[in-house]
Amino acid sequence: QVQLVESGGGLVQAGGSLRLSCAASGRTFSNYAMGWFRQVPGKEREFVASISRGSTNTGYADSVKGRFTISRDNAKNTVYLQMNSLQPEDTAVYYCTADRISYQSRSWDYWGQGTQVTVSS
Repeated sequence: QVQLVESGGGLVQAGGSLRLSCAASGRTFSNYAMGWFRQVPGKEREFVASISRGSTNTGYADSVKGRFTISRDNAKNTVYLQMNSLQPEDTAVYYCTADRISYQSRSWDYWGQGTQVTVSS
């Protein structure tokens, strides 16, 4: 089992920045690809960004490319999502996820509880 705990969410004005963190425990963090998803009430959870085990590869949703950056620190068992130029449409609950196989997974293995990000206009 892998436990994932997100932090760093909050309220920010449009154009502002936030950095989300996700602390992992339970298994060897560097063995897992990591990702971020987000969900708005009434809508499906959507992919935001992902990163491979050794940080060699990353992937982003088109809607966040150039604004968000995913990174990880395997020594700290933590993955980050730096979010810049935030817009009201980025408002959502953000979830951290882990996968044993690939940063391009279509079925992620573990999920955190989520952290709320609210962007005011």
